[in-house]
Amino acid sequence: MGVGAGIFFVAVGAILVFAVNAPANGIVNLHAVGWILMIVGALGTLLWMAFWSSWAGPGYFSRRRRMYVEGPPPPVDDY
Repeated sequence: MGVGAGIFFVAVGAILVFAVNAPANGIVNLHAVGWILMIVGALGTLLWMAFWSSWAGPGYFSRRRRMYVEGPPPPVDDY
């Protein structure tokens, strides 16, 4: 989960918890779903921030890998 999805889940959960006052007739508790979404979004955002640099980090695809070879270059065969 990225930071955008985490913030989205927190926002939707906050809307369900604090702004929705409609009864669900016992089918689903919207406040419980809202709290779950807020917790999942917050944990996802925190984990994303904690592991961002260890997985790829910014600029992963723009970095070039360098290989150093000791000794003279191999001979070139001209046919």
